[in-house]
Amino acid sequence: MAEELLELLNKAIARELGVSIQYMWQHVMAIGMKSPEVKEIFKEIAIVEMKHAEDIAERLFYLGGTPTTKPTPINIGDVLGEMVELDLKAEEEAIELYTEIIRLADREEDTTTRLLFEEILTAEEEHKNTFTKLLR
Repeated sequence: MAEELLELLNKAIARELGVSIQYMWQHVMAIGMKSPEVKEIFKEIAIVEMKHAEDIAERLFYLGGTPTTKPTPINIGDVLGEMVELDLKAEEEAIELYTEIIRLADREEDTTTRLLFEEILTAEEEHKNTFTKLLR
């Protein structure tokens, strides 16, 4: 297995851990008139992201790697709009990373990893769409 792919999987795990904490803390800390419905969105997406971290970690371990326990930097924001903007940026970064992983997995003829990330990419695109709509 290409070392580059294992490194990217660990980068993906770190990202999923970071955003799951970020979104959960936003769920806890969001205030304002529009926060009740947005708080639940943060919570739901945080749980999905944690599941992604688990799925990626299981795949990485199967491939002989050791999953990281260190999340990427967590950026909560101070007000609801800033929180959603930070989350939109995080989802855009995920889409870019996961597209790269899909390409590399395909080159490595690792169909399972490619399929896993195609599924995760679909969810990340949905999250991006959700955050984009919230900002309108």
